[in-house]
Amino acid sequence: MLLFDATHTSHTSAQTGIQRVCRTLFAELQLQGAVTPICYDPHLIGWRALAPKETSILLDRSGGTGRSRGAKWTLTQKIAGATQRWLGAKPSLPAAHGLICPELFSAKVGAQLPSLLSSVAGPRVAIFYDAIALKFPELTPPGTVARFPAYLRELLLFDGVIAISEDSATSLRDYWRWLGIDQPPPVHAIPLGVDRPALLSANEANPSPTLPRLLCVCTIEGRKNHLALLEACEALWLEGLAFELQLIGMPRADTAGPALARIHALQQAGRPLLFSGSVPDATLHAAYQQCSFTVYPSLIEGFGMPVLESLHYGKPCVCSSRGALGESAHGGGCLTLASVDANNLAATLGRLIKNPTEVAQLAAQARTRHLKTWPEYATAFTTWMRALPRRV
Repeated sequence: MLLFDATHTSHTSAQTGIQRVCRTLFAELQLQGAVTPICYDPHLIGWRALAPKETSILLDRSGGTGRSRGAKWTLTQKIAGATQRWLGAKPSLPAAHGLICPELFSAKVGAQLPSLLSSVAGPRVAIFYDAIALKFPELTPPGTVARFPAYLRELLLFDGVIAISEDSATSLRDYWRWLGIDQPPPVHAIPLGVDRPALLSANEANPSPTLPRLLCVCTIEGRKNHLALLEACEALWLEGLAFELQLIGMPRADTAGPALARIHALQQAGRPLLFSGSVPDATLHAAYQQCSFTVYPSLIEGFGMPVLESLHYGKPCVCSSRGALGESAHGGGCLTLASVDANNLAATLGRLIKNPTEVAQLAAQARTRHLKTWPEYATAFTTWMRALPRRV
């Protein structure tokens, strides 16, 4: 039996990158064998198995329309947890031979990890996503920056850590080395899987756009670099180039303001700019199928899932050549930029819009790439995990 900590994902409809990983990995682990989803209940003040409603939220991969990435506890859940605590109830978790913590856990959850870890006989593994809060604190919410050093120390409690890219793995090892940690847990990079493209029914499919359409899929936040993309597109529109830009992604309240203001201004000016916010998976699949190519202007990522999703649909992607994005882009189908500033973006996007033959050549490269599927990812994950010795 594996325990799977879904404290946050089982209480949100958001479909950020971390939520996608949690939901998809859990579904694959269910197919492999026995796995029990658990959470830390702050009202019970203890760990427990998920209730059926919470499990259904964890398994809901068709969402993506949530307006907030925060966790929501219903009044019924709050009362149930508090009542059990007042009555002295002490819930127990099933005996487990392993534990997976796939979320970026909060300070409250992190403080309760020792009690959870001590109850699991087998290997305890966490997923590490990125060190963006260390490398780009100016582009990261202050609360995340303040919390991050403690989170990285809490990862030392595990028997092993699986990073989502070689870049992320190196960043974590380097940080622990800088702290002077003598015997940290092993860190192993396993790049994420991607979903197989969904085939739309005739009723779901929309007509193909008449103009070339550029698609950008990512949360609206500072480090995703939407302002540079919007500046680049405006420069191309001013030149008279005819194309559409479609943006899909949940705005992050703390850093999305400038980009949202610019999006609104361009729409008011009559630019062919489509902004969908967060969307259900069916809408996302349709957007990938209908675009000419994608652009992912992010400055830094732990992985960059939209790059591989784009390639999985046979659509070229314009992105950074640095870090984890460079890892994902390696192998064909992408045009990479040493700097994702407005000038470089404008030159590259304009070149592809004017040269559909080059787009077709890149698309052919994308279709020849073997991209890891989620079943392959889950197998690689559990294979490495089973070989880990318990450290303490």
